[in-house]
Formats: sequence, structure tokens, C-alpha cells
Amino acid sequence: MVFCIPVKISHTDETFLIPCQTGKETIEWICKTAYARYTKIYSDASVCHLFMARRVSDRSRLWLDDCVEQVLKDNELIQMDVMRAFDDQQANSIITDEERKVVTIDGLNMTPSDLVRLGSGEYQIELSSDTWELIRRGRQVVDNIISEKKVVYGINTGFGPFAKTIIPDDQLYELQSRLILSHCAGVGEPLKNERARMIFALRINVLCKGYSGVSEETLRKAIAIFNKSCVPEIPCQGSVGASGDLAPLAHLSAALMGTGRMWSPTTGWGNAKDVLERNGLTPIVYKPKEGLAMINGTQFITALGAEAIERAVSLARQADVIAALSVEGLRGTVRAFHPGIHSSRPYVGQNLVAQRMRSLLHSTIHSSEIYEKHKVCEKVQDPYSIRCIPQVHGIAWDTIMFAKNLIKVEMNSATDNPLVMIDTNDIVSGGNFHGEYPAKALDYLAIGVHELGSMSECRATLLVTGTMSKLPPFLTNNGGLNSGFMIPQYAAAALVSENKVLCHPSSVDSIPTSAGQEDHVSMGAWSARKALMVVENVEKILAIELLMACQAIDLLHPETTTPPLEAIHKLVRQTIDKWDDDRFMAPLMEEAIRLIKSGILWKTVEPFIQQYLDGTQHQQN
Repeated sequence: MVFCIPVKISHTDETFLIPCQTGKETIEWICKTAYARYTKIYSDASVCHLFMARRVSDRSRLWLDDCVEQVLKDNELIQMDVMRAFDDQQANSIITDEERKVVTIDGLNMTPSDLVRLGSGEYQIELSSDTWELIRRGRQVVDNIISEKKVVYGINTGFGPFAKTIIPDDQLYELQSRLILSHCAGVGEPLKNERARMIFALRINVLCKGYSGVSEETLRKAIAIFNKSCVPEIPCQGSVGASGDLAPLAHLSAALMGTGRMWSPTTGWGNAKDVLERNGLTPIVYKPKEGLAMINGTQFITALGAEAIERAVSLARQADVIAALSVEGLRGTVRAFHPGIHSSRPYVGQNLVAQRMRSLLHSTIHSSEIYEKHKVCEKVQDPYSIRCIPQVHGIAWDTIMFAKNLIKVEMNSATDNPLVMIDTNDIVSGGNFHGEYPAKALDYLAIGVHELGSMSECRATLLVTGTMSKLPPFLTNNGGLNSGFMIPQYAAAALVSENKVLCHPSSVDSIPTSAGQEDHVSMGAWSARKALMVVENVEKILAIELLMACQAIDLLHPETTTPPLEAIHKLVRQTIDKWDDDRFMAPLMEEAIRLIKSGILWKTVEPFIQQYLDGTQHQQN
């Protein structure tokens, strides 16, 4: 049977009619075909990573491997979402080498947002001529020590407790491979490809500084492997964060040798040596000191931390937008955001959040019918989750900025050992591999972001509690027959409770390793992993509040809110219908989470915020 399936692409006005000749075609095939038509028409070279499809009629999710004839009727409209940055699913970019953009790195200026982009698979790396000269000079120091028969840790000795064991010259190459392979002791699920790419890119960035003493030949081979989007399999567990992230970086380094598993767009997953060969690449044979240079550093902690920070920045901005929508739904007072209150306590984050709230809520620039109608019965004080948004969201913002600045320093620091001192022609042992700095920052980040979720859940509770909100209980008419938003609040509460455990700082723990030689470690790898978990949970909590706040605005219609918040409400209602009678809740929550992850809420209100700032500046003048 021939099917014709209309496919609407979310957040566009485009619908494409996709004919299916047999009905055996999959939903994934339909999505790819529709997206190919879209990109051809609009010359959109962006790379999608994942599709998600739903029936428009009941919003139920369609699985990509479903056959059309089993799940759809002829001419049944479906909606397709194109999932991109920060999605939880595996994202394997299939962009060609010619389509990848080139980024020049120098070991000095990489930012968290740069690193997240490098993880997408859409970019290739190159180095400047000055950077290559620095690398050659660093390697020359190492080669001189070898030729002069000097004994130096990390070059011609054993490692850790074996530091006093001298290795003969004819075994120095073998020493590198044995070191790397023996340290491949990571366990747990493999990292997503984006995260493995980020670690790979960050390790290259650090080697660019010249302190590691790697050779130009080795680094050029590593960059060629990265530029072909060959991604090593890196387990997520096994690092204690000192001496750096030994186990995960060993898995990365082993794959570049041709040992272990690797993925590439042309081969999929396979044996690392085969994947390299099928991409026209040769495995790396590490020279003296290079084995230690490759595995000694904090790049696992720092790369995952960079992603957590980028997501947290987006999350914090959108938390302010959603909070403002809840304030309107609860008919809260705007006086708590008065500039005089916040200038008297001049924290940067508090004053910034208060300014955002003023720019989104009722003002002479953006008026609200909801506020105008209810200001005569204006409350003197709202609950803390409304009244103290600037104070709590503000410290969360300042925490994120603190962590971001620290992680940026770590990203551009030499963190292996020993380090090559080019100017003095010397090699010095130290402890830059210790991950305490990023570990502490990411523990702090998790605590700060958690408070955004905690506040959000409090506001969600206010919204569903009829005696507090003065709205129908659980935001639904015909309560009893309908349960409305009763259980989403349970989910938010569960996630907040989970985060309380995840916020226990892992960096307060230390277990001696390497026979007591490494008697204090950072546990920073777990700090990074759980920071990402907290961020992900808060994305879900805020998505639940977003659904409830939009429902509250619906229940107050025909009164309208401010233009920026009306724009948010309209955006949400493009893909999530108002809650009338009870229906399958999960797809609505998934869609709201997708909106949060995409960052589109902040992009929607940015012009309105600027309009407010320009307007108030004009009024002051």
C-alpha cells in the first residue's frame, strides 16, 4: 500500500508530503527524507544529530525503527523535531571533511563554548606556525636529554613508585606503549561521542603549549585523526583525578595507537586499527616521554565540566524567564524586584536577575493586563520562591560564572608531569595534574545549579496548590475526574531530592593510590559527571514549571501578560496544547525538556529585554 505522510518540522512553517511506496519504510527514513528536502530548499548546512517524531493527533511519540504501516494511517500528519546541542542521545555527526569548519587553537584561548562546538564533529583543528615552532622547541629539550644520557623522570625511568627504575634506551619506545596499555583500566559505559571528541580536542589544545614535549610528528597524526572525526571509546569511570585522568586518557591514547575501539562516520564502531586504516590514517607510535604526556592531565574532568557549564549558563537564563512566567501566573508583586532593593546589596548576579525580572514583568515598557487587573489586591509579600528569585537565582548565576572562569583557565593550562621548560632547557616534576581546582569548581557548580531546581519546584508547588495560587487545584478544571498537573509536581520533587544527594561534594573525599605515592587525590571525574547529572535534572524540573506556568496563563485568559511572556506562551503552545482533559502527560514533558535544552526560550525574550533596557535608558536621559 502506498502511504503519503505529511511531515511538519518543528519551529518552522514547513510541511513536506513524503510518499512511501510500500509502507515498510521506517519513521527514521521519513524524517531523514523530509529533513533533506528542508536543507536543500533553505541551503541549511547545519548538521542534525537526532530526530524525534510524534503524531500530531494525540502527541504520542513514534519510534524511529517503527514501520509506517504499523503506526500511521495514510495522510496522517506527524511532527518532526531535530535534536541538536546537549541532547542525551548518542550524536554521531556524519558531516563530510569538506563541510567541516576549521578552528585554529593555540593552547591559550579556548573557551567552554569553543570546546562544546569542537565536540559536535562539525569542526577541524589546525595550529598556527608559531605554535608549531613552540612544539618543536619543546621536543628538542626532550631529545637533548636523551642524547646526553641524562636520567629524567618520565623520559627514561619508570612511573609512580617505579620512578627510581632506569629504563635502557632500547626499551624507551616499548615503555610508552606498556604505560598506556596498562593504564587502560577504565570501566562503565562509554562516553557519548561528543564528550570523547571534547576530551580529544582539549588534550590537543594542552599539548600545543609546548610544555609536554611531544613531537611534531605525533601531534600532526593526532590532529589528522581528530579531523577525520575518528572518536576513541572512553569509559566513563575509573579516574580519581590525580595524577590527572589517567585511565580515560589512556583509553584515548591507546585508540590512537590502534588498540581498543573507535568510531568514525565512514566505518561506525570497530577495532581502532581498522578504523584508522579505513580512513587513510596510520596508528601513532609514541616516542620517549609521549606516553606520559598523553595520559597525564585533567582533560576528562575539564571537558565534561565545560559542557556542564555551557548548559548551566543556558539553564540559568531560562530559569529567570520561566520564573517570571510563574510570577505572572501567581499574580505576584513586581515590587520585590525594585532596583533600589538590589542596588543596596550589590552582588552582580542578584542585580542582573532582578533586572531580567523587571524587563519581563509589568513595566512602563511592557505592560501586563494580568498585573493591571490584580494590582488593587496586590500582596505585600509573596512566598520566598517568588520574592527571593534575584537573591537565589543570582548566586546561582555568580556560581556558574565563577566555575566558568576557573574551567577556562584549566582548559588552557599545562596539566601533565613532568613539564618541559623551554627557556631553561630543563624538565621539572610538579603536580599540575592534580584536579582539585576543577573538582572544587564543579562541586560548587552542582550546588549552585541545584538551587535553580529547588526554587523551581517550590514555585511548581505554589502553582498546583489552589489555596496559594487562587487557580483551580492542580491547574485543571473538573478536578476529580481530572488530576491535571498533580504528578508532574511529584516528578519535580523526586528530581530535587535526587540532586540533594548528587550535590554532596566528591572533592572532600580522597583515597590514596599508587602505593601511597599519590596520597591525596581530587575525585574530580565524579565531580564533573555528577555536575552534568544535576544540570540534566534541573532541565527537567524547569520544563515541568514551564508547563505549569503556561497552563496558569491559559487559566487567566482573556487577560494577557507582558509581550515577552506572551511570546514564550505562544512558543510553547506551538508544540504543546493547553491542558483541558487528562491525557498522556509524558510527551508534553519531553517536548518541554527539548525546548529548555535548545535554549530557544532565552533567544525568544532577548529582543524584549534589550527593548526594555533601551527604553529605561531613554527614560533616565
